[in-house]
Amino acid sequence: MSGLRGDFPGAPRGRKLRRMNALAAALACAALLVPPPDEKTEILEHGRTCWQRFDAGELQPLWDSFSPEMQKFLSLESLTAFRDKTRAQLGAESALVEESADVRGDGSVYRRVARFEKVGSPIETVFAFDGQGKVSTFFVRPVAQEAASEFLDYQTQATLRLPFEGEWFVFWGGRTVAQNQHAATKDQRFAYDIMIVRDGASHAGDGARNEDYYCFGQTLVAPAAGTVVEAVGDLPDNVPGQMDKQHLAGNHVVLDLGHGEYALLAHFRQGTLAVKAGDTVAAGAPLGQCGNSGNSSEPHLHFHLQNGPTLFAAAGLPAQFQDYLADGQPVARGEPVKGQRIALAPAPPADGQR
Repeated sequence: MSGLRGDFPGAPRGRKLRRMNALAAALACAALLVPPPDEKTEILEHGRTCWQRFDAGELQPLWDSFSPEMQKFLSLESLTAFRDKTRAQLGAESALVEESADVRGDGSVYRRVARFEKVGSPIETVFAFDGQGKVSTFFVRPVAQEAASEFLDYQTQATLRLPFEGEWFVFWGGRTVAQNQHAATKDQRFAYDIMIVRDGASHAGDGARNEDYYCFGQTLVAPAAGTVVEAVGDLPDNVPGQMDKQHLAGNHVVLDLGHGEYALLAHFRQGTLAVKAGDTVAAGAPLGQCGNSGNSSEPHLHFHLQNGPTLFAAAGLPAQFQDYLADGQPVARGEPVKGQRIALAPAPPADGQR
């Protein structure tokens, strides 16, 4: 979904192309969900066919499979030049590292990570397909690496609770780039992107309106007691698929939790903040509603801890939550990871009650 510099979930409805790696093109990252086995096999086969055509230089049939928008952006001549340049720089593929197939809104995504003869680091190739199976996104680039951090062994000092009620889904979370695209940046090294997913989707209907998304308008609460050091709440919510890159965090709250720990909660719904700078809050106090403001392509919560109050100028800290459920199993203290469904653990019964 998001990293504040290139936010998450992604744009199930987005169709804006941008340049990547010279002539490669990409949409905003899409909210990816795991497809059923038969559909996954179909996506894998479709993606492999596209890759094999690119690798073998069979570019006319590959270009013919592009969507009209993609064909306008990347001509057959440009595709040919890009393929020749890529082959010259990388050499031939020497080993397949991994490949994946995911559903994105009404389309799908094939991702291939491999090693090549002329480079030491792994390279990822991505083909995204629209609802008609046409290629709507294509790029080749080095696989992002986890940012260096002096806080890998850090233990969170604040007593953190999940900043919401009910069950939510961890879209990005974990310490590797495969689990968490934020891990590639120092300031968001341990960040989370979280949404609500039901029946394999983050929204009802076609997802064209913010109101279609299950988390939109849900109350977000303080993860611990603290003082509000920054609060922005008047920015508009984006149309799903579009992003405000001028205000990366969108409507957001920064809390001073003490111990040199600061919590950022980002992408609140416009006009819903219940706090202002200088307020003190208790753990669980309402802060506002989940929204889709800032560099966000669909409603979700971005959360991370950092060691200073200034966005993008501090280092990310691990955020270990306490007393929650992960896929229904109790966790006394832990860091949620991509793909988990998480919720507050039920309160223990009072003495003398069952």
